Formats: sequence, structure tokens, C-alpha cells
Amino acid sequence: MNSTEVHALLEEYGAIQHGHFLLSGGLHSDTFVQTALVTCHPGIAERLGHGLGERFASSDPTIVLAPAVAGLIIGHEVARYLNVPMVFCERVEGAMTLRRGFEISADDRVLVVDNAMTDGGSKREVVEMAQSLGAVVVGVAMIVDRSSGVSLGVPLGSLIALDTKEWKPEDCPLCADGSAPVSPGSRHLAR
Repeated sequence: MNSTEVHALLEEYGAIQHGHFLLSGGLHSDTFVQTALVTCHPGIAERLGHGLGERFASSDPTIVLAPAVAGLIIGHEVARYLNVPMVFCERVEGAMTLRRGFEISADDRVLVVDNAMTDGGSKREVVEMAQSLGAVVVGVAMIVDRSSGVSLGVPLGSLIALDTKEWKPEDCPLCADGSAPVSPGSRHLAR
């Protein structure tokens, strides 16, 4: 899939939303990408996952690691394309953790897969968790990259890069105009 096709899908299903949003990393934005509105359609999720999987097939991952909740569907579809297991991590007492009997070993080549990236904070945390278990992280794959140049020290790949605006809460022009942000993502923060 090329970025034009991905953008058209996101628009068609109302995944690109405009307003005043509190992002999971604490920044405010006038744009939110609700990829769940697209990945809830199995055929589309499969196409997106296979598109991402193609980009990382030559990295020979042995396992896909997705952060819950947003990365679960796309992570599963990438793993299916690559024919490798998919495990997920969850936030427990503020830190990403493997639970449910999932394991990653020093023999694994991990591909981290998620729906989107803005500041890279949660992706960095997942990469560091996998590396702390001795695994080699071969890359981070996502549907939407809105990070404009974040580096995680591993290859990054996305189906589409969006140029969006983000602000620290104290610099947010939408707040200055009296608007209050909403937090439609999977992690609600009080900031």
C-alpha cells in the first residue's frame, strides 16, 4: 500500500479527526488519528498489516511485540504476514511489562508494531523493555508516523507520515482560545 491509499482509507473511515486533543504523551494537537476506525475492518487491517510486514520482512524478525491496546490488531496482522508469533506488553504500575506468560528471549529478533507515533515515548519504552530482555530490536513499524524525525536508535517504518501540529499544554493556542482538550486515545492522562 502506498501513502496515498492509506491516507484515503483513513479519511474514508473518519480516522483523521480535527479538534482539540490531549495526546498520550501529554502534548495537545488539533489532529488525532483514530486508527481503530480503520483496523476494526478485518480486510483493511490485513492489508495494512501486510504492507508493514513487507517493509520489515528482510529484517528477519522472529517475533512481533505490540503495546496494548492500540497495537494489538495491527501487530497481529504484521505477525501473520511474517508468519511469526505476536506478543503484547501492557502498562503495569506505569511501566510496559510482558504478562500472560509471554516471553522474549536473547535469541529473538523483535519487531515492535504499533498504530501511530508522535513523540516516540511509548515506543522507546517498548524498545528498551525488549532490549533489557536481551533481544535485538530490528525495527519499529507503525501505520501513522506523525513524529517528524524522532529517532529510537532502530529502523522506523510507517505506511504514512502526517505533518501535524502539537504543542505543550502551556503553549497550546487552542487552550488560549478557551477550548478544553479531549483524550480519545487508549491512555488517558491528567496533565
